[in-house]
Amino acid sequence: MTETRPFEALSVETLASRLGENEALTERIGSDAGQWKVREVGDGNLNLVFIVEGDKGAAVVKQALPYVRLVGDSWPLPLKRSFFEYHALTRQEARAPGSVPAIYHFDETQALIVMEYLSPHIILRRALIEGRELPNIALDIGLFMARTLFRGSDLSMAAKERKADLALFADNVELCDITENLVFSDPYFDASMNRHTSPQLDGLVAELRADRNLKVEAQRLKHLFAANAETLLHGDLHSGSIMVTDTETRMIDPEFAFYGPIAFDVGMLLANFWMAFFSQRGHEEKGSRDSMRAYLLKVTAETWAIFRAEFSHLWRTERTGMLYQRSLFEDQGDRLGSEQALDHMLSGIWTDLLGFAGIEVHRRILGLAHNADFETIADADLRATCEAKALRFGRHIAVNRRRIHSIDEVNNLAALIEQESGI
Repeated sequence: MTETRPFEALSVETLASRLGENEALTERIGSDAGQWKVREVGDGNLNLVFIVEGDKGAAVVKQALPYVRLVGDSWPLPLKRSFFEYHALTRQEARAPGSVPAIYHFDETQALIVMEYLSPHIILRRALIEGRELPNIALDIGLFMARTLFRGSDLSMAAKERKADLALFADNVELCDITENLVFSDPYFDASMNRHTSPQLDGLVAELRADRNLKVEAQRLKHLFAANAETLLHGDLHSGSIMVTDTETRMIDPEFAFYGPIAFDVGMLLANFWMAFFSQRGHEEKGSRDSMRAYLLKVTAETWAIFRAEFSHLWRTERTGMLYQRSLFEDQGDRLGSEQALDHMLSGIWTDLLGFAGIEVHRRILGLAHNADFETIADADLRATCEAKALRFGRHIAVNRRRIHSIDEVNNLAALIEQESGI
């Protein structure tokens, strides 16, 4: 009987000896582990990620650690998050084929996943900081969100299958706890791990934390996040968890996956485009970024339009679950009733995504995990000016989400705030 090896973190030095007989690797990169080239990609907040190259090709090995890497072993975190990432990736591939890296091997005990090495892809956030106007991201991301969120819900899945899946992902407790605290609560009081550009933003931060309406809205959104198990979410869909080329877009890192509100992924994603928009003034060393700002607003509008169109298409063609069943509408010749229900659902998603987007902006500037969009702006005064505009924008769309009716209205607000001077 083969003895199961206890968990042991990999390193650049030990990976080849530990995984040299792993068929998933040897088949793709070559069997001579002594010739493998191993390098660590150390830009993640939680995990170890290695790129392993051999004479036949390359692959990625991702391993969870028993703590939050960004903080250290003072913040323990269970290894089982790799289990949820693996299962989320397999479901996303089935529901939106070609949108995530291929999975070659999963070892639950060692909390590691061997997956496709995406090259020459780069992180979307880095591309936006560099000022690259990628032509396909709105289409690719909009389709991914619509397909995974619709097909992972009671609109599409058999009730028994969805409830079993809900039970499986309900155990992703610790990563949900990170979101529930770091996103929805910590930014709005003086939590120990918070940080912001100080002293430049001190006054505005105090103002936000004293805003009763904002705090109540943040908690209403937290309630929605915790209680509304509509669909399987990516759970951490932002510009740092998407890899791109000019022609291809892949989503990565769904270890925060769980069942929650459809609007959450959409709002978090669009918030990152809006943050990229407000950060552009800090990246104008080589000239004006007016074109990039216009591009980013266009991308937000197109992403939402594509999401709506694809979600609507799936509603009309794949609505086989227990919700809004066709026997109540189309099968009785009442297509307009079905369309009315679809409109109500899309309106609810729109209202809620604005709230989630506003809260995401705040947590990325005031909380623990910040965005490189702002963090790479070396001039603290300039960085604070960009951040302050984003913070005011986030507050407005979160608090006024029920009174905002179109993406153009939001983008016009962003453009107006961007034109203002000072903090």
